[in-house]
Amino acid sequence: MDNTTLKERLLAYCVGHQEAAIEQLQEAIDDAQKQANDYGAPKDRYDAFRTKMMRQRDMFAQQQAKANTVLNTLLKIPLDKTFDRVEFGAVVITNKQKLFVSAGIGKIELEGGLYFAISPVVPIYKALEGHSVGDEIVFNGTKIIIEEIF
Repeated sequence: MDNTTLKERLLAYCVGHQEAAIEQLQEAIDDAQKQANDYGAPKDRYDAFRTKMMRQRDMFAQQQAKANTVLNTLLKIPLDKTFDRVEFGAVVITNKQKLFVSAGIGKIELEGGLYFAISPVVPIYKALEGHSVGDEIVFNGTKIIIEEIF
C-alpha cells in the first residue's frame, strides 16, 4: 500500500470514528429529552428528575459540539500535500511508533500496522513538531528517530 492510500485510510478511520461518536451522542441527547418530556411537568419546585435529564441533555450536547469540531478539523487535512517536516496532517514513522497528527483518536490497527492518531497539542507532537526525516529527539528519556514523514 502506498503512503497516500495509507493516509487516506487512516483519515477515513478517524472520520468514521468521529461520525459514530456524534451519532451516539445524538441518541443520548434524544433519550434524555424524551425522558424529560415523558416525565411531564415538575411535581413541585424541588423535583430534580426533569432538571437532571435537562442537564444530562446539555452535557451531551456540549460533547457533541466538541466532537463536531474535531470532525471539522479532520476534514481539513490535505491528502495531496507532501510533508517534509512534522506538522498537522502528517503521518510520522519513528523508530518507536507510527503517528498520524490529526486528532486525539488514539490507537488504530490498520492492515497489520499499529498507528496512533494524536492531536497537535499533545507533548509528543510538541517534541517532534518541525523536525524532519533523520532527526533525533529525546522525549521522556527515550531517543526517537524520525524515519519517514508523509
